[in-house]
Amino acid sequence: MLKKILIANRGEIACRVMKTAKRLGLRTVAVYSDADANALHVKQADEAYHIGPAPSKDSYLVADRVLEVAKLAGADCIHPGYGFLSENDVFAQKCEESGIAFLGPLASSIEAMGSKTRAKEIMAEANVPLVPGYYGQNQDVDFLTAEAEKIGYPVLIKAAFGGGGKGMRVVREDSEFVSALEGAKREALAGFGNDLVLLERYVDTPRHVEVQVFADTHGNCVYLGDRDCSLQRRHQKVIEEAPAPGLSDDLRREMGEAAVRCAQAINYRGAGTVEFLLCGDEFFFMEMNTRLQVEHPVTEMVTGLDLVEWQIRVASGEVLPLQQDQVTLSGHSFEARIYAEDPTENFMPYSGTLTHLSFPAENQGVRVDTGVQSGAEISPFYDPMIAKLIVHGADRKTALLKLHHALEEVHLSGVKSNIAFLHHLSGHDTFVAGAPDTHFIDTQTDVLTVEHAPEEMISVIAAAAYLANKQNQANFAAAKSPWQSAIGFKLNQSASVVVPFDGLNIKAFVQDNGFKLTVNGNEHTVSATLNSESLTINLDGRIYKASALVNDEQVTVMFSAFVRTFDLRSKHYISQHEHEEAPLAAPLNGTVVKHLVDVGTEVAKGDAVVVIEAMKMEYTLNAPFAGTLTSYCFAEGELVSHGALLAIVEAVEA
Repeated sequence: MLKKILIANRGEIACRVMKTAKRLGLRTVAVYSDADANALHVKQADEAYHIGPAPSKDSYLVADRVLEVAKLAGADCIHPGYGFLSENDVFAQKCEESGIAFLGPLASSIEAMGSKTRAKEIMAEANVPLVPGYYGQNQDVDFLTAEAEKIGYPVLIKAAFGGGGKGMRVVREDSEFVSALEGAKREALAGFGNDLVLLERYVDTPRHVEVQVFADTHGNCVYLGDRDCSLQRRHQKVIEEAPAPGLSDDLRREMGEAAVRCAQAINYRGAGTVEFLLCGDEFFFMEMNTRLQVEHPVTEMVTGLDLVEWQIRVASGEVLPLQQDQVTLSGHSFEARIYAEDPTENFMPYSGTLTHLSFPAENQGVRVDTGVQSGAEISPFYDPMIAKLIVHGADRKTALLKLHHALEEVHLSGVKSNIAFLHHLSGHDTFVAGAPDTHFIDTQTDVLTVEHAPEEMISVIAAAAYLANKQNQANFAAAKSPWQSAIGFKLNQSASVVVPFDGLNIKAFVQDNGFKLTVNGNEHTVSATLNSESLTINLDGRIYKASALVNDEQVTVMFSAFVRTFDLRSKHYISQHEHEEAPLAAPLNGTVVKHLVDVGTEVAKGDAVVVIEAMKMEYTLNAPFAGTLTSYCFAEGELVSHGALLAIVEAVEA
C-alpha cells in the first residue's frame, strides 16, 4: 500500500480525498496558492506547501512545481482530483518518470481521450455510435463555417480539450457562427491552453447518461452502474442521480458494456467515466473523462464502495476488489451542487466571504462534501462551488424527497447561492416524475427562480421576531429580562417595539410569552430564542428552526432554503445604480478580455461592447442605451472588481 499522498488540487475534492487517505493510514500533503492559505484543505492536511500566486495558471496548473513539492515532501503518490492537472498527460508521464504513482490512468490513455477528435476516431473503430460532426484538425474559420453548413444547424462548437461547459457554444443560425467560434476558442485557450474545437450536430432533446468504469493493471475492467446528469445549465451539471431512471435492463447493460469496451480500447487504468447522449433507446458517445468525476458520490452511495480507496489500491498494484457479477446496486442517490451564484441573474458567479455556513447532520442517508466553512472566502480565481449535498434512499421518490428536505437545512450567507433554485428544482413535478432532457432548466428557469410568497412571509416574520428579541433585550436590560435563556419573559404590561427594517413598517408588542407582530396587516404571535446563530421561533403555535446573523447594519435570516437580509434604518448607504438602466459595470470580479467596439463608435442599445472573463467563463456586457462609446476604463488583460465601470457610453441627444 502507498504511504504518503499529495493532493494536487483544492477545495472539496482535496478534502474528500484526504478523508479516505487518512482512513487507510496514508499521510496527506496539501498544496495551496496565495488565495488558499487559510483554506480548509490546508488545515486538514498533515502537511501543506505553498505553490504560487492565486491564478491557477501560476499555481495549481504548474506541473513542475507540484512535482517539486511531492519530492520535497516525500510523497509516493499524487491524486490530481478533477480539473487542473487531472487530465494532463504530460503531468501523468512526469509523475511516472519520477517514480511517483499517479492516481489516474496512463499518460497514453489520457492523451487518447484528451483530444475529443482522437477519442471519436477510437470510438468509431470500436463501433460505438457517434453524433454526426467534424472532428479534424483544420481550424480555418471559412473551413469550419462550411463544415457547420454540411452538418446542419443547430451546431455545437466544443473545445477539443477540456469540459465543464467551457469553450462550448450552441449556434442556431449561420450568422452567429463566427462570433460564437471566436468566443469558444478564447474560452478554450484560457481554460485549457488549447483552442482546438470540434463541431457536432446539436441534439435538441437528449438525456445525459454516463457510466462509471474502473480498471486495474491486471486486465480487469468493470462498470459500476450509471448516472443521469441531464439537469444542466451552461452545459454544467446541477443535480445528478444514480442509477439513471427509466432504462431497461438490456439498455443499461449495453451502455455498461460499451463503456468497458471504451476503456479497454485505450488500455485504461483507474477510475473513468464514459458519457453518452441518450435519445430514446439509442445512445451516442460524447466523451470519456479520464479522472474521478465531481458526481462520483452518487455511485458510491448506491454501490456502497469508496472509489478513492479503489484508486489508491489500483495505484498500489492491487487487483480490483470486485468482478462484474459481484457489483450490486442498492436504492437511489442524488447529488446537488451548491454554488455561489445568483440564478435570478443568469447564474452569475459570486465571490466574497461566507459569513455563515451550516449543513444538515450527516448520516447513512445524507452526506456533505465541502472544502469551505464559515468565514471562508469564495475566490474569483476558481470555480465557485461551496459544497455537494448527497442523499440516498430506498427508491427514487424517497431519495428525492430527502434531498428536498435536506436543502432546507443548508444555511449560508455572505454570498448569493443557488440553494433556493435547487430546492425548487428538486420539487418540480416534471423532475419528480422522472429524468427530463438536458434543456429542462433552460426552459423552466423563470419558474425555478421565482420567489414564493409563503417563504417570503415566514422569513420576514422570523427576522422581525429575532430583531424584536434583541431590541427588547436592550430596552429592558435594567429589568434583567432573561431573553437569551428562555422563550419570552414576564412583564406587568405590554411594551411597543418598532422593528427598524429599512422600507418595512413592522411593530411588535411585548406580551407574556413573546410578541404580537403586525406584518403586512397580518397579526402573528411569536416567541424566539437565539443560541449563537441558531434561531428557534414559535410562530402562531408552530415551531420553526432557522439561522440568523445580526450586526449594527443588517439582520440576515436563513430559512427553508431561502436567505433574507434586512437593512436597518441606521445603515447609511448609496445605491450602486440610481439610473433605471444599469451602466457598463462589471457584474463580478474578473479580467477584461476584449474591447469589441472602437472608441468613438456609435452604438445601439443592446450592442455588445466589452467581454470579461471570471471563474473561467466569459461574460459580454451590452450598451445600456443608444449613444457613443467615449472611453474604456480598463485595458484588455486588466483585473476589475465587481461594480467597476468598464466603459462609458454617452447617450444620443434627443
